[in-house]
Amino acid sequence: MTSYIVLMNWTEQGAKNVRDSPKRLDAARKQLGDMGGSFKAFYLTMGEYDMVAVVEAPDDAVLARFSLMLAASGNVRTRTLKAFPEFAYREIITSLG
Repeated sequence: MTSYIVLMNWTEQGAKNVRDSPKRLDAARKQLGDMGGSFKAFYLTMGEYDMVAVVEAPDDAVLARFSLMLAASGNVRTRTLKAFPEFAYREIITSLG
C-alpha cells in the first residue's frame, strides 16, 4: 500500500454544513475502504488547513479517483502528498551512494 497525506479545507458549502462533517467523514472512510484503501489517521487542524488525513491506497490511480470523488461532493478541496515511510526514505538516501 502507498501512503498519502491529504490536506483539506472546507469549501463555503462544507463550512455552511459543518455539522454534517462527521457523517461525511464516515462516508469517505467507507468509500476509500470500498476502493481497497484506508484512513490511518484523521485530524481537525488549526492553521492553513482545516483537516489532515493520513491514508493508504493500493496505487496513485485509486487515490486520484477518491480525491476526485471528494472534490465532486463540493464540501472540501484537497491537496495530496505521496508519503514515503521511514524505511523507504532510508533506502532512497542510501542509494545515493
